[in-house]
Amino acid sequence: MKVLLIIDDYLPYSIRVGAKMVHELACEFLKQGHEVTVVTPAPRSLEATNITKLDGITICRFRSGEIKNIGKIKRAINETLLSYYAWKQFKPYFKETPHDLIIYYSPTIFWSGLVSRLKKLWSAHSYLILRDFFPQWAIDQRLIREGSIIEKYFRFFEHKSYLAADTIGLMSEKNLEIFEVNEGIAAHLEVLYNWASNTPVEVEGNIREVLGLDGKVVYFYGGNIGHAQDMMNIVKLAKNMRGETLAHFVLVGAGDEVELVQHAIEQEKLNNMVLLPAVSQNEFKQMLAEFDIGLFTLHKDHSTHNFPGKLLGYMVQELPILGSINKGNDLKKIIDDSQAGLVSINGEDDILYENAVRLLYDEELRKTMGEKAIELLKTTFSVEAAAEKILNSIK
Repeated sequence: MKVLLIIDDYLPYSIRVGAKMVHELACEFLKQGHEVTVVTPAPRSLEATNITKLDGITICRFRSGEIKNIGKIKRAINETLLSYYAWKQFKPYFKETPHDLIIYYSPTIFWSGLVSRLKKLWSAHSYLILRDFFPQWAIDQRLIREGSIIEKYFRFFEHKSYLAADTIGLMSEKNLEIFEVNEGIAAHLEVLYNWASNTPVEVEGNIREVLGLDGKVVYFYGGNIGHAQDMMNIVKLAKNMRGETLAHFVLVGAGDEVELVQHAIEQEKLNNMVLLPAVSQNEFKQMLAEFDIGLFTLHKDHSTHNFPGKLLGYMVQELPILGSINKGNDLKKIIDDSQAGLVSINGEDDILYENAVRLLYDEELRKTMGEKAIELLKTTFSVEAAAEKILNSIK
């Protein structure tokens, strides 16, 4: 079978979890004997449309405007044009190279134009991997006003994205319930959990020594430093733990709250926290291999139920998980039931602090929860399970 994957960000240039997940999925399809192509925008460093190979995967990169870490208006315009640019630059290739299965990843919500054209051209099955509900989360956090022209604009493309799919894979049972009630889409709906390959990396360097963290218990957050994550929640935790001299917080990533977090660290004189810029996937894995606790946070105003992809990296390296989550999110039950970590509701600052201190001083608990974390990955969040579910949709 020929499989086409469409995503707005991809390896080796990307540092984002979504790019890593899609590459692992592509490699799993390849291992099963399928031909795999990825269509993705070219980063700024590449000036021309090009076709390359990575780990046996064919990658078609098309020129587009910048869509990461730029102003909201410019990003919206450039994302709106993604389908147009992809079709315009690779139209001859698409006509000469039919595929049987089209898989597109959201975010972004702007792939429907390309997917619809390819479905018609190839008579192919389409599968939407839906990882968040935009613009709903932005409305929940009052970044977009409900009923505004901006909301209607994004809703239009969101709906078109759903209509282009024959099957939609949502990341949790709660999201499936929300979607079934509110959307009324004809596509088949199913739960498709996030995934990762379960191959940990060995420690090759000494990042602890470089950062001056020998002897510390390190709480590590890696990923988007953005509004949806409520990063000040982690800053508040670090502030509350200034008296725990054994603890140190390392945040790594990029996003629209980097300056806010950095300013808070300086203003509060948090010598137990460091914010580092985004790093390569290899450097990121080395950090996971050396540090002690995987940290995540979700904004309390979310009405949908996100499963941060960063948790998969924590699980692979057998890190216990410490999290703060929006009320009602079924991720809490998954982690609680598996005993892979400690999760509280965003706003329950005392419980988050108590959980953090508990992991700080109980090395055996960290070890046990880390072992439970990789068990959870193998049973529920494996790339093999994700590939099998997607391939079954075409049958």
